[in-house]
Amino acid sequence: MCKGLLIAGTHSGCGKTTITIGILAALKKRGFNVQPFKAGPDFIDPGLHRLITGSPSRNLDIWMCGKDYVVECFYKNTKEADIAIVEGVMGLFDGGDASTAAVAKTLGLPVLLIVDAHSMGESVAALVKGFATFDQRINIAGVIFNRVAGERHLGMLSDAIKEYTNVKVLGYLPKQTEFSIPERHLGLVVAEERPITYENIQRLAGAVLKYIDVDRIVEISRQSAEEGILQTANSSPVTRHSSLNIAIAYDKAFCFYYEDNLDLLKEAGAEIIAFSPLSDTKIPDNVDAIYIGGGYPELYAHALSRNESMLKAIHTWALSGKPLYAECGGLMYLSKGIYDFDGNFYRMAQVFPFETAMKKGRVNLGYREIQLKEDCTMGKRGDRLRGHEFHYSEIIEKTEDKKIRSLEEGKRIAVKSASISQLLNFSTSYSVKDRRGQDIYNEGYRFKNTLASYVHIHFGSNPDMANNFIKLSMET
Repeated sequence: MCKGLLIAGTHSGCGKTTITIGILAALKKRGFNVQPFKAGPDFIDPGLHRLITGSPSRNLDIWMCGKDYVVECFYKNTKEADIAIVEGVMGLFDGGDASTAAVAKTLGLPVLLIVDAHSMGESVAALVKGFATFDQRINIAGVIFNRVAGERHLGMLSDAIKEYTNVKVLGYLPKQTEFSIPERHLGLVVAEERPITYENIQRLAGAVLKYIDVDRIVEISRQSAEEGILQTANSSPVTRHSSLNIAIAYDKAFCFYYEDNLDLLKEAGAEIIAFSPLSDTKIPDNVDAIYIGGGYPELYAHALSRNESMLKAIHTWALSGKPLYAECGGLMYLSKGIYDFDGNFYRMAQVFPFETAMKKGRVNLGYREIQLKEDCTMGKRGDRLRGHEFHYSEIIEKTEDKKIRSLEEGKRIAVKSASISQLLNFSTSYSVKDRRGQDIYNEGYRFKNTLASYVHIHFGSNPDMANNFIKLSMET
């Protein structure tokens, strides 16, 4: 049984990702084979985990995939590991049935609590005691302080924790630790852009080994092997088809994929072939389907637009009726073009008769449940799938006076405006509900066997999804 633990925070921005990366790097430096995971629907943190450990990091999301799938995913991917580290999402109890706490309880993992100690004194004990006693089913096995001002500050914090709680202090990171990860509108900079140098990783690992009791962390992780869930869930059967090739767009512009989506495609018989819409001049030879994930196409719009041979190849592929599935940034790439944050327009593949434009603020964020209104690339009419939506762009049209008008105004209450498909005369394949089950809009834009959406679907939410994609790919 693999040892494991979960690293949680009191709130977003407390230093959870930095300390997780530091612990991963320190464990690797000690020679451990580390398997990372991320609670929730995040893409960026798993990429950073992979950058540090060399192992793909997988998302554990109970709302999207259910408890059985989360258990199965965890144990299936820790068979060869010495230790598993799960990074939480938001604050420990934020998110209800999709919270970090829910993952900890489902997997029986002990929790390390990260506390941002900046400008805090003895009050830290009230905070930690509250977290430790809020839900007795959660085992908070230790606390780590972030941004500690010095030895006197550390002593004040540690003494208060010792006097008022039963939680052990496992260490801290000093306020002056020279480590940061660049950020942008969707969060941290992606791993594919190498935002952290090798030297900085080693510096952070050294700080963790100096200031945090890594040996104690390893001991705590053994609790999961001894006391946690001792069996995997029954896995959903995956039909293995004859081998076929799926081209996956993968570069700095397109790198947002749930690792499990690729795993499920492979298990169903697909060979994954990566290609770059930024630098390759054509689609790889002998492929049967294309999958274009999300990412940051708006940051590389100029380079994507200049690669005319690839744009033409993608356009021709869609016209031919061969399967193509695109999410978020992939949807933007299949549009007529992208307006960046400064209003500059860059021509894209022109599969769909709309343009997309970046907004200064976030357009949509949240879990989504999809019901298919028709048979399509992802399944049969009536199938339900789950995913997550997070983007700063929106679909627009241009009126005759050249003013840009948003077609997504009122999207959250879709009944107030005509749908995009009505205005531009093409079909949508999804009806979409929010996490509360409220209908919010129709989506899943379809052209022949090309399907594009702002929703990042987790294939684990419906075990037939990968099979349906591959079956269609074999038939066309």
